[in-house]
Amino acid sequence: MAFSLNKIMLIGNLGRDVETRFTTGSVSISSFSMATTNSYKGKDGNWVNETTWHNITVFNLSDFMKEQLKKGKKVYVEGRLTKREYTDKEGIKRYSTDVVSERIIPLESSGEGSTNYSENNSSSETNVVSEMPPIDNNDDLPF
Repeated sequence: MAFSLNKIMLIGNLGRDVETRFTTGSVSISSFSMATTNSYKGKDGNWVNETTWHNITVFNLSDFMKEQLKKGKKVYVEGRLTKREYTDKEGIKRYSTDVVSERIIPLESSGEGSTNYSENNSSSETNVVSEMPPIDNNDDLPF
Protein backbone atom coordinates (compact mmCIF):
# COMPACT_ATOMS: atom_id res chain seq x y z
CA MET A 1 0.00 0.00 0.00
CA ALA A 2 1.41 3.37 -0.99
CA PHE A 3 1.41 6.20 1.52
CA SER A 4 0.35 9.65 0.38
CA LEU A 5 -0.75 12.89 1.97
CA ASN A 6 -3.19 15.47 0.67
CA LYS A 7 -3.50 18.25 3.27
CA ILE A 8 -3.91 22.00 2.91
CA MET A 9 -4.12 24.67 5.61
CA LEU A 10 -5.15 28.22 4.74
CA ILE A 11 -5.73 31.45 6.63
CA GLY A 12 -7.41 34.18 4.64
CA ASN A 13 -10.53 36.23 4.08
CA LEU A 14 -13.85 35.10 2.65
CA GLY A 15 -14.61 36.53 -0.77
CA ARG A 16 -18.34 35.86 -0.50
CA ASP A 17 -20.96 34.58 1.93
CA VAL A 18 -21.55 30.83 2.14
CA GLU A 19 -23.93 29.36 -0.45
CA THR A 20 -25.62 26.04 0.38
CA ARG A 21 -27.40 23.52 -1.82
CA PHE A 22 -28.70 20.03 -1.08
CA THR A 23 -28.27 16.71 -2.84
CA THR A 24 -31.23 14.43 -3.48
CA GLY A 25 -30.09 12.49 -0.39
CA SER A 26 -30.42 15.64 1.79
CA VAL A 27 -26.67 16.15 2.17
CA SER A 28 -25.84 19.85 2.35
CA ILE A 29 -22.99 21.14 0.22
CA SER A 30 -21.78 24.60 1.19
CA SER A 31 -19.29 26.62 -0.80
CA PHE A 32 -17.48 29.95 -0.63
CA SER A 33 -14.38 31.61 -1.99
CA MET A 34 -11.39 32.57 0.10
CA ALA A 35 -8.42 34.83 -0.63
CA THR A 36 -4.90 34.33 0.69
CA THR A 37 -2.15 36.88 0.14
CA ASN A 38 1.58 36.28 -0.15
CA SER A 39 3.88 39.29 0.34
CA TYR A 40 7.43 39.50 -0.94
CA LYS A 41 9.97 42.13 -1.93
CA GLY A 42 10.18 42.68 -5.67
CA LYS A 43 13.35 43.32 -7.66
CA ASP A 44 12.91 47.07 -7.09
CA GLY A 45 12.88 46.55 -3.28
CA ASN A 46 9.18 47.38 -2.86
CA TRP A 47 6.72 44.98 -1.26
CA VAL A 48 4.48 43.09 -3.68
CA ASN A 49 1.20 41.46 -2.58
CA GLU A 50 0.09 38.42 -4.57
CA THR A 51 -3.48 37.23 -3.90
CA THR A 52 -4.66 33.70 -4.66
CA TRP A 53 -8.35 32.77 -4.69
CA HIS A 54 -9.48 29.35 -3.44
CA ASN A 55 -12.83 27.60 -3.91
CA ILE A 56 -13.87 25.92 -0.64
CA THR A 57 -16.46 23.12 -0.37
CA VAL A 58 -17.89 21.88 2.95
CA PHE A 59 -20.28 18.98 3.52
CA ASN A 60 -22.99 19.28 6.20
CA LEU A 61 -21.86 22.67 7.53
CA SER A 62 -23.74 23.65 10.70
CA ASP A 63 -26.12 26.62 10.74
CA PHE A 64 -23.97 28.21 13.46
CA MET A 65 -20.93 28.14 11.17
CA LYS A 66 -22.92 29.51 8.24
CA GLU A 67 -23.77 32.54 10.37
CA GLN A 68 -20.09 33.06 11.29
CA LEU A 69 -18.78 32.80 7.72
CA LYS A 70 -19.51 36.16 6.10
CA LYS A 71 -17.77 38.00 3.28
CA GLY A 72 -14.54 39.66 4.43
CA LYS A 73 -14.14 37.64 7.66
CA LYS A 74 -10.77 36.01 8.43
CA VAL A 75 -10.95 32.22 8.70
CA TYR A 76 -8.73 29.14 9.05
CA VAL A 77 -9.57 26.28 6.66
CA GLU A 78 -8.01 22.83 6.76
CA GLY A 79 -8.79 20.16 4.22
CA ARG A 80 -7.67 18.40 1.06
CA LEU A 81 -7.25 19.44 -2.56
CA THR A 82 -9.50 17.97 -5.24
CA LYS A 83 -9.64 18.45 -8.98
CA ARG A 84 -12.87 18.31 -10.88
CA GLU A 85 -13.87 18.49 -14.49
CA TYR A 86 -17.12 19.91 -15.84
CA THR A 87 -18.69 21.22 -19.04
CA ASP A 88 -19.85 24.85 -19.00
CA LYS A 89 -22.99 26.29 -20.63
CA GLU A 90 -21.17 26.74 -23.95
CA GLY A 91 -20.12 23.07 -23.98
CA ILE A 92 -16.46 23.80 -23.17
CA LYS A 93 -14.69 21.36 -20.85
CA ARG A 94 -13.37 23.19 -17.76
CA TYR A 95 -11.20 22.15 -14.83
CA SER A 96 -11.23 23.39 -11.26
CA THR A 97 -9.05 22.80 -8.21
CA ASP A 98 -11.03 23.03 -4.98
CA VAL A 99 -10.43 22.59 -1.25
CA VAL A 100 -12.75 20.12 0.49
CA SER A 101 -12.76 21.42 4.03
CA GLU A 102 -12.48 19.11 7.01
CA ARG A 103 -12.11 21.87 9.64
CA ILE A 104 -13.07 25.55 9.67
CA ILE A 105 -12.26 28.00 12.45
CA PRO A 106 -13.53 31.59 12.17
CA LEU A 107 -10.81 33.92 13.43
CA GLU A 108 -13.23 36.84 13.92
CA SER A 109 -16.59 36.83 15.62
CA SER A 110 -19.69 38.06 13.83
CA GLY A 111 -19.91 40.87 16.40
CA GLU A 112 -17.32 43.33 17.72
CA GLY A 113 -13.75 42.27 18.42
CA SER A 114 -11.90 39.14 17.47
CA THR A 115 -12.74 35.74 18.94
CA ASN A 116 -11.60 32.23 18.03
CA TYR A 117 -14.28 29.61 17.42
CA SER A 118 -14.26 26.04 16.25
CA GLU A 119 -17.14 24.11 14.76
CA ASN A 120 -17.48 21.91 17.82
CA ASN A 121 -16.24 24.59 20.26
CA SER A 122 -13.36 22.42 21.52
CA SER A 123 -10.55 24.38 23.14
CA SER A 124 -7.85 22.22 21.52
CA GLU A 125 -8.66 23.46 18.01
CA THR A 126 -8.86 27.07 19.18
CA ASN A 127 -5.48 26.84 20.95
CA VAL A 128 -3.74 25.54 17.84
CA VAL A 129 -4.61 28.72 15.96
CA SER A 130 -4.05 31.16 18.83
CA GLU A 131 -0.53 29.81 19.48
CA MET A 132 0.77 30.43 15.96
CA PRO A 133 3.88 32.65 16.00
CA PRO A 134 3.67 36.11 14.44
CA ILE A 135 4.91 36.42 10.86
CA ASP A 136 7.98 38.64 10.43
CA ASN A 137 7.82 40.35 7.02
CA ASN A 138 10.77 42.64 7.69
CA ASP A 139 13.53 40.42 6.32
CA ASP A 140 15.10 40.81 2.89
CA LEU A 141 14.63 37.22 1.73
CA PRO A 142 13.30 36.92 -1.83
CA PHE A 143 10.88 34.13 -0.84
